[in-house]
Parts: sequence; C-alpha cells; structure tokens
Amino acid sequence: MHEVSIMAEAVRMAVESAQAAGARRITRLRLRVGTLSGAVPEAMRFAWDVVSGDTIAAGARLEIETVPAAGWCGMCRTEFECADFFNECPHCHNLSGELRHGRELDIAAVEIE
Repeated sequence: MHEVSIMAEAVRMAVESAQAAGARRITRLRLRVGTLSGAVPEAMRFAWDVVSGDTIAAGARLEIETVPAAGWCGMCRTEFECADFFNECPHCHNLSGELRHGRELDIAAVEIE
C-alpha cells in the first residue's frame, strides 16, 4: 500500500511548511488526487490517521478533491473527459495519448493556527 508513504510525505511537507510559518498546529489538509494517479483516496484517508498521529497535524481534517481525467486531441484541439491513458477523441475519433488532467497528486492547501 504505497498510500502510506504518499501520506507520510504529504504530512512531512505540510508540517515543514506550517512550522516555517510559525504555526502551532495544522487544522486542515486539502489534497488534489487525479483518477489516473494510481493513489486510492480511501487508502489515503486510512493512512492519514496513522501518519499524522504524532505530529502537529493530529486531529486535522483531511479533504481529498478528486480530479477527473481529461485528454487532449491535437487534431481537433479539444479537451475531453476520459477513463484511461489512451483514448479516442469523442469528436473526431483520433486516438490520443495526451492527458491534460488526471495524474495530479498535489497538496492544494494547508490550514494552520
């Protein structure tokens, strides 16, 4: 379960940032997770409780924003929703392997006190 190491790194980065800002504690962490990132949000939520427990993020609220996958068709210059890495453009039926969104794994916000 690589979500534990992902969340451990997210907590490390959030704590480092919060401490640099002089915060006493983290109250909320918001992540952006793409549907094609390979990370499972439910496993990330479970890991959150484990890795944040002995830090200034203990008890903080975890929010995970799911980012749907979007492909790009260079032929008709259209962005479209997709379910995989290679998809057919729904407009011109050209095969596209260019993803515009869906692989995100980002810290979007750290709320501190």
